[in-house]
Amino acid sequence: MEKVPIRVRITEDAAVEAGAVYSDLEPSLRSLEAGLRRVIRGNGESVHFALVALLAHGHLLIEDVPGVGKTTMAHALARSLNCTFHRIQFTSDLLPSDVIGISIYNQHLGTFEFKPGPVFANVLLADEINRTTPKTQSALLEAMNEGQVTVDNRTYRLPDPFMVIATQNPVEHHGTYPLPESQLDRFLMRIRMGYPGMEGERDIVRASRNGDEMEAVKPVATAEEVRLLQDSVHSVAVEEPLVSYMLAIVNRTRQHENLALGVSPRGSQALYRAAQALALLEGRRYCIPDDFKRLAVPVFAHRVVVSSRYASTLKKSEQAESVVREILETTEVPL
Repeated sequence: MEKVPIRVRITEDAAVEAGAVYSDLEPSLRSLEAGLRRVIRGNGESVHFALVALLAHGHLLIEDVPGVGKTTMAHALARSLNCTFHRIQFTSDLLPSDVIGISIYNQHLGTFEFKPGPVFANVLLADEINRTTPKTQSALLEAMNEGQVTVDNRTYRLPDPFMVIATQNPVEHHGTYPLPESQLDRFLMRIRMGYPGMEGERDIVRASRNGDEMEAVKPVATAEEVRLLQDSVHSVAVEEPLVSYMLAIVNRTRQHENLALGVSPRGSQALYRAAQALALLEGRRYCIPDDFKRLAVPVFAHRVVVSSRYASTLKKSEQAESVVREILETTEVPL
């Protein structure tokens, strides 16, 4: 396939600004990555993508079967940041007020006082999010999209940075409620842990004999450092041919015969930010086509809806990933 040539150009001011911030904060970023890799073994790509979600100021959905390290990944990332952290174990009887908080009447003052819920944290671990009802799931919509919650007609801002790391078992498992499209669209990425290789699992088994490895995970980045890193992502250069390449992929998801619903504009913005974050994570001040190709499936697959006419032996989530990969393989790539 013929490739369209692309030339990377970065303005001097942007290069200086991005370079200065990244140089100062790179040690913290590398320590953060190294700490995660000590706990999550044999899943290098999932660690990389989790950090991309953090840098892109997005939320992360980790979906896989029980026992492959979903909660461990989320907990390790939260412990690596010197920020406030809350964990919610989602169950079928959980109420929206258990997530965002509730107003309680103060008899002494004669007024209602708002008691913040666990959502008021820099990092929120929503464990097994698809085991709770859609009503409780929807309590996170405003928080994830706007960084605020509204209770009794009053709006309360959430801490900055704010990141939701949610885990879920595949919807084919019993006792789960599939996340609606509006909820899925709030997640920057959906990743899978997958089973580790034989050597990776050997390391996991051996490490388990030495006690709780999570205790060895120490905070290596403050909330302010995370904010600076997130701000520096915007300085990463993205050339117009790459934007056109991304939009061509998006447009094909909206026209593909096997998809009933394509990628939304929020999805386009998500891939753009994620590509910038991946470039920064890998020490570059500019994006390349491979950034978009690597991220298209984790950023887009959970945003599309497979048509009922699409006959396949794959699960629905795997069908969506298969269609996105097909689109990637047949879309012209800038050189």
